[in-house]
Amino acid sequence: MSNWHMLADEVLKGYELSEEEALSILNCPNEELLKLLDGAYTIRRHYYGNKVKLNMIVNTKSGACPENCGYCSQSRDSSAPIERYRMMDKEEIVKGAENAHRLNSGTYCIVASGRGPTNRELGIVTSAVKEIKEKYDLKICACLGILKPEQALELKEAGVDRYNHNINTSEDHHDAITTSHRYQDRVATVNKAKEAGISPCSGVIVGMKETKHDVIQMAKSLKALDADSIPVNFLHAIDGTLLEGTDELTPSYCLKVLALFRYLNPTKEIRISGGREVNLRSLQPLGLYAANSIFIGDYLTTAGQEGTKDHQMLKDLGFEVDYEKKEAFI
Repeated sequence: MSNWHMLADEVLKGYELSEEEALSILNCPNEELLKLLDGAYTIRRHYYGNKVKLNMIVNTKSGACPENCGYCSQSRDSSAPIERYRMMDKEEIVKGAENAHRLNSGTYCIVASGRGPTNRELGIVTSAVKEIKEKYDLKICACLGILKPEQALELKEAGVDRYNHNINTSEDHHDAITTSHRYQDRVATVNKAKEAGISPCSGVIVGMKETKHDVIQMAKSLKALDADSIPVNFLHAIDGTLLEGTDELTPSYCLKVLALFRYLNPTKEIRISGGREVNLRSLQPLGLYAANSIFIGDYLTTAGQEGTKDHQMLKDLGFEVDYEKKEAFI
């Protein structure tokens, strides 16, 4: 495939890429990379113009997770020297929302380590969400692990707009990354959020020794799952984790992955997420010709780029922060 713009036009008409076409994106010669991104931008601009959604994370509970995910510094098998603490109180979570509001983030993401929330933890989150909704014009995304149906309903009633639970990798590659839960457990949690009337958010981590076929299957699985928001993380291998020392990614390949996700999920919010700074490096701005959303501030246990630099990057690109906070999630 060499006429990326023609392929983009077909996608806008409803065409779904074949496996061969998807693979050709990941194998795109670097000398064609700008043409590939131009095609991705055609799709992105059609649905989102030049607007960029900003999201901010608060890590409300750190470490002591009983799961064995190979990428995670909070895993039971990780020896990474991270800060560890129990669930924050409501006031700390609300204070984080104030900071998100100040930095013009449209979505505030409340994240906690663990397999799933206890009743006490869920109570803290729902209480905080209610107060945040009263004080700030923010959308709330919760990421608390595997949910029970009644917990999803509690979050919905409290005002949670979106629930994140990443599939992380392909079904075929899942057991190489974690064995303490099944791929189907993750899919089931996303579906429980949908059934409760919460917008589903689910994404991936690229660079965990998966094949290009796995990456294609990730993008197609999220299309089948109908995730409204798709965070694309690029592995930032942390010393002390099972994937310590893994370094498979280049900035150009990361851009091809973002283009693939846009071609395969044309209408969805695609967010450049963890590992953006260390993997895309100086090519970070180019990623926004395919994606339409980024995290600002820090991630869970790793530092992000200063929010002021992110705002400057958007300004230099001629892109706009999406301030339309009150509209329903797409």
